[in-house]
Amino acid sequence: MRRDAATCHPTDRIAEVSESIKRSPYPFALLTSDDGTLLGRAPSSALDPPSERPVWEVAEPGPKTFRPHASAEKVAGFLADNGLRWAIVTTPEGRLLGVASREDLER
Repeated sequence: MRRDAATCHPTDRIAEVSESIKRSPYPFALLTSDDGTLLGRAPSSALDPPSERPVWEVAEPGPKTFRPHASAEKVAGFLADNGLRWAIVTTPEGRLLGVASREDLER
């Protein structure tokens, strides 16, 4: 699991979040509350064209998440079965911990 995903608050502007994603290894940003609770996911494709609107207007609420105790094999299998590349890891309370790639999990 890595902790280098772009994060933002729901009221951050789309243009700012788009710039953060360009510096990130992932094609999305994760929306979090002030206490780190995951609120949504903003894929880069939803942020085009960049604007001054708040990112929550285009974000996907409630992305699928995994707990840190889930086995790498189980998570990798779920990702493969669903054509996904990334697993978002949170605490049971929903606080963001990081992101794991299917490639890393399969190793």
